[in-house]
Amino acid sequence: MAAPPLADRLAKYAVGLTFDKLTPESVHEAKRRFIDSFATAVGAMPAEAYRIAKKCALRVSGNPGASMLGGGRTSSEWATFVNGLLIRYLDFNDTYLSKEPAHPSDNLAPVLAVGEAVGAKGRDLITAAVLAYEIQCRFCDAASLRQYGVDHVTYGAISSAIAAGKLMGLDMGQLTHAIGIAGVCNIALRQTRSGELSEWKGCAFANAARNGVFAATLAGEGLSGPAPIFEGDLGFFQLVCREAFDPNPMGSEFGNTDGFMINKTYIKFWPAEYHSQSSIDAALRLRETIWGQTSHLPKGEHVALPGQRTPIDVSQVKSIDIHTFEACYNIIGKYPEAWAPRTRETADHSLPFCTAAALLDGDVYLQTFDETRFTDPVLLDLTAKVQVHLDEALSLRYPKGIPNRLTIELTDGRKLVEEVEFPRGHAGNPMSDAEVEAKFRRAVEPKYGKDKAGAILDRCWNLEKLTNITELIALFD
Repeated sequence: MAAPPLADRLAKYAVGLTFDKLTPESVHEAKRRFIDSFATAVGAMPAEAYRIAKKCALRVSGNPGASMLGGGRTSSEWATFVNGLLIRYLDFNDTYLSKEPAHPSDNLAPVLAVGEAVGAKGRDLITAAVLAYEIQCRFCDAASLRQYGVDHVTYGAISSAIAAGKLMGLDMGQLTHAIGIAGVCNIALRQTRSGELSEWKGCAFANAARNGVFAATLAGEGLSGPAPIFEGDLGFFQLVCREAFDPNPMGSEFGNTDGFMINKTYIKFWPAEYHSQSSIDAALRLRETIWGQTSHLPKGEHVALPGQRTPIDVSQVKSIDIHTFEACYNIIGKYPEAWAPRTRETADHSLPFCTAAALLDGDVYLQTFDETRFTDPVLLDLTAKVQVHLDEALSLRYPKGIPNRLTIELTDGRKLVEEVEFPRGHAGNPMSDAEVEAKFRRAVEPKYGKDKAGAILDRCWNLEKLTNITELIALFD
């Protein structure tokens, strides 16, 4: 007997997943991801892209609609887009690395918007969040998209549609149709992340998630979608990932055969593309070794996040060599634009720039990617001394780790080497709750103050008790 189509299996799993079936670890991690995502969203509020998106969203009303972080109401689709842009824009939100890399907390924007629109409770938000992580991350384990020039947000349209449909209370048939609609028309090109990067880089998943909500809304009203969306002769397997796969190879039932995927993802310590995190860490360690400058290194339960920029004299640096793995090299280490970025999006996706900034400043934070920094002659001169080398031996250790090895040669002939594989925040070296709170407060308190930041944290740590989502989002007005 043939196995049911994958979309049917996904729908069955989604309908059957309840809060009571979650592990305590996954519930706690979901709370941490809401806290982390609110921090990255607040940090992105000065961005021009947010101003543009919000201006467009305010032209649209919804019934019942949903709230935008930073104030204002619109349709649930537009709220998903605006809030998703904020969560992702700084490239400071969480990450999952596998055959296809992803930022699974991008899914929290549709969870918040749809959850508010349907009057969901905190337990419902947590369940939908864990579900979305489960779908997207297992797809990332199953097949690569970037090798064919397809962007990872393509998987996000499907995970967002399933999470939205779950919150809307869709049945198995409706969810199957939502998956078909989301899967057939949201194939995104990898050009989003190639060469000189634009503001759209921070919007791409927000758009996929918006479309996922749209698909679930249509399916919930009875619109049918193409099927079988994955196995069809012109379906997802044939044309997009170019291989058939089982996103849960360990068992016949889709889901948590070996623990929920949310606990295998990573929170970022620095606001830069994830593959650069270990190189930044190594640069800070070498900075301390060479110049005796105490950097804000992520050691043990250390809760202080990077502080103010403290530049040093790097004139004695002759060269910087970074040996790296395939994914890092091809995503952030090979494009000429990475050595002379003209946009913040290019700068935070530049392995040489991020490494040089860490070495020079002793910090990589939001200000690192201001135009005054990525055009600074001293920083650009240091970046020019960086050479990136593809090392196949390091590639073999990915995606379990993200090994980057730095070699700095000084003008007096000394060579110093530092290698980091599991930077702070990686699942193999996770941030403590105190560190997650510190990251949140650093981003949120300058805008909203200590008391309001504390109120938001209290609601997030007790998210399963939340009865009104609007009250939580209103704290960001």
